[in-house]
Amino acid sequence: MKQAGTEGVKGGGASASPSFPRWRLVGLATALIVLFVDQVSKEWVLYWLDLPLRRTVPIMPGLNFTMVWNHAVTFGMFGGHGRWLFIVISLLAVVGLLVALARSRRRLVSLACGGIIGGAVGNVIDRLRYGAVVDFLHVHVGDWSWYVFNIADSAIVCGVGLWLLDSLLVERRSRHV
Repeated sequence: MKQAGTEGVKGGGASASPSFPRWRLVGLATALIVLFVDQVSKEWVLYWLDLPLRRTVPIMPGLNFTMVWNHAVTFGMFGGHGRWLFIVISLLAVVGLLVALARSRRRLVSLACGGIIGGAVGNVIDRLRYGAVVDFLHVHVGDWSWYVFNIADSAIVCGVGLWLLDSLLVERRSRHV
């Protein structure tokens, strides 16, 4: 017989019940950490470093902080048309990712969802606050230059990469069974 109020609690800590494994909590924590670091970094470059006025600040060979107000989507696609459409699509994707996270049975998928969710929400906050996404990380070598991006973009790309890696590992394991 269960005692009232003790379901899923071990030693007064977080629930470790099979219905909500710890790695899902890690996914949620990842989303919150990504969101926090993304927003703090943007506040820092905008208001402490004053990057909009300075435009570019060399950090080290191959890396500058360069101010770009991105009115478009990833890699400048769609030229910034439909700000509200981008916000709605991003928020729908976040809802879908939260469902995927809640159903996730694998650690890498949970981490991937967390990174993508945190990054997507960070960029939505920018669109709501500024009408554009704050991009400032500029990687370059000689005449070659990558797109200017931010922490949120990095988390989204890393999250997609983790999810792909997980898919490859699952496929590989299924061949060996």
